[in-house]
Amino acid sequence: MNDQPKQESNSSKTSKQRHSISELFINRPITTTLVMVGIVLFGFIGYESLPVSDLPTVDYPTINVSASLPGANPETMAASVATPLERQFSGIAGIDSINSTNSQGSTSITLQFNLSRNIDAAAQDV
Repeated sequence: MNDQPKQESNSSKTSKQRHSISELFINRPITTTLVMVGIVLFGFIGYESLPVSDLPTVDYPTINVSASLPGANPETMAASVATPLERQFSGIAGIDSINSTNSQGSTSITLQFNLSRNIDAAAQDV
């Protein structure tokens, strides 16, 4: 019988020596507060140092088409070259915008497609 109480006292010593992490923070409120403030401070500093852009950089699928008619003025290029090409291109699926610039003897048409449109498939359609 004497052996049993000794075993119980050994197990009670072991349980007293073993402290859980929650018991540590419950018994030390100042340490708990300082650790919490440190975690919040590091979190705030980390959040502020994150590189965040208001408007992310997006590369829209774009195709540029150039045509020339030597000697033609910009008005002629717009009426006889750019306008018919723009009508043809407007039938292609997935176009967001069509812009054209006309100059002496040449025209440049920029086709901008939806982000979901595959640029290789769009180039084949053009």
